[in-house]
Amino acid sequence: MKPRLLAPLIALLTFVVGPFSSAAPADGRYLYAAVPGIRNYLERGGHGVLVFDLDRGHALVRRIPARGLNPADGKPLNVKGVVAHAGTARLYVSTLQFVTCFDLLTDKILWEKAYVGGCDRMALSPDGRVMYLPSLEKEHWHVVDALTGEVIKRLEPIPRAHNTVFGLDGRQVYMAGIGSPLLHVADPATHTIVRKVGPFSSGIRPFTVNGRQTLAFVNVNGLLGFEVGDLATGKMLHRVEVAGFKQGVPKRHGCPSHGVGLTPDEKEVWVCDAANQRMHVFDATVMPPKQVASIEVRDDPGWITFSLDGKYAYPSTGEVIDVATRKIVATLKTETGSIAESEKMVEIHFAGVKPVRTGDQFGVGRVR
Repeated sequence: MKPRLLAPLIALLTFVVGPFSSAAPADGRYLYAAVPGIRNYLERGGHGVLVFDLDRGHALVRRIPARGLNPADGKPLNVKGVVAHAGTARLYVSTLQFVTCFDLLTDKILWEKAYVGGCDRMALSPDGRVMYLPSLEKEHWHVVDALTGEVIKRLEPIPRAHNTVFGLDGRQVYMAGIGSPLLHVADPATHTIVRKVGPFSSGIRPFTVNGRQTLAFVNVNGLLGFEVGDLATGKMLHRVEVAGFKQGVPKRHGCPSHGVGLTPDEKEVWVCDAANQRMHVFDATVMPPKQVASIEVRDDPGWITFSLDGKYAYPSTGEVIDVATRKIVATLKTETGSIAESEKMVEIHFAGVKPVRTGDQFGVGRVR
């Protein structure tokens, strides 16, 4: 090919394929977004794990290929959750049927296993050794050896198993099923359910906890807003409704607010509003939290998490929001320039080529 024709082709390939590295990221902060991260919508990011550089305007730096295909038709399955651990250098992605374990140093798949009853949004112990994996809205959780994928124990019954949060100190695991108004608490030393929090007003959807594990902030069916529970006494404390907006009819998830998170400093609670395409911000320094702002986003938000330093908010709509100014400062995009959307994102920091710190897919509080 003539040189004058080759240059435009190279430029086109750089745009379409991306100036990606063939090795793991180095010396930086990266956002790992598992896709398809909203149902099986491949048009919102494709298939695999997208890696964005926080320090370069959230530019896409690589796509990690994935498996997790439906045996029936060979198509990618919906991603249900994502977790990572720096010490073991592993990234885990759950789909409707499988959990895939990636090596963060090489991007290679170390193991991929299917679990009885399917998979939902899991949580990883702080030492990276144990995973609590909910079934796909069945009545059980699997306690899994995170290094091998082997099942250690099965916990039940919790109707319609769904979301899981490990406390930052590793002493408690919080489990919520859509079919129950109770937040179940397990002791990971014995892998037994030791108490319950609630009841809340309806089946629990996304939830989060503060760093000291004294409070839970809970989305429930039928509520545009959230409820607050006392993790020590087990009592529901407050019901907080979003003011100035009607519930409307959400496109997905079947509840008005599917997504609630604390900023790492625990000064604010952010809650999703699907029908009105808003993120509502509440002052969490007072109880009950007080509504202070609403931010319009481009699509129906179904999840929210934050960067470890608390600077950025990540709704599932692909926008990056500056927490201090509440302004949209970037948009996550694929190799082709289309917007990438995902409800399953986790931040990972590298020193050299070694992972040294990881965030969480939930907007958990970090004041301890």
